[in-house]
Amino acid sequence: MTTPPRRSAWPPLLVAIALEVSATLALRAAEGFTHPLWLIVVAIGYSGSLWLLSIVLDRGMPVGVAYGIWSAIGVVLTAVLGTVLFGELLGPVQIIGVGVIVMGVLLVELGSHKREPAKATS
Repeated sequence: MTTPPRRSAWPPLLVAIALEVSATLALRAAEGFTHPLWLIVVAIGYSGSLWLLSIVLDRGMPVGVAYGIWSAIGVVLTAVLGTVLFGELLGPVQIIGVGVIVMGVLLVELGSHKREPAKATS
């Protein structure tokens, strides 16, 4: 009896990141409660992102790696898209900080070990 191959954690992680970034940008677009329809995007984006993050963990990605990648890529994308969509400025120190975040994610990913899936008990 063979076990089916484990599904990759990367597709739901990437969608979780996209939903989280969308929710954060929608939160900015809502401008408090002056544009409340954006808050629907916020609620759907954050809840969907957390649900997908739980799937990522269930598929075996270590929590430190998953959360590190999810949050760091989210920070980088949100900062870059904030400049494009809302005209927010990134100064030189902030740009260096974004680079440090990217390097940190790479180091966490390179140093991670794949977690073994939990064994079912009989």
